[in-house]
Amino acid sequence: MYFGDHPPPHFHVITRSDEAAVFLIETLARWAGEADPRDTEEALAWAAFNRPELWARWQQYSEEDS
Repeated sequence: MYFGDHPPPHFHVITRSDEAAVFLIETLARWAGEADPRDTEEALAWAAFNRPELWARWQQYSEEDS
């Protein structure tokens, strides 16, 4: 996540090969960018397990009020 980022609630994944993709917190669907799914699998598994933490961080760091 980036401080002051824009809606919708999302997080960025940058892979070891410098591919970048953006995923929605609510659904974990890819919203933008391209990355080999084999390289994002671990990040998405972490995100699924830690979704409450992602929501809390989004509310803390984003420009969105809710």
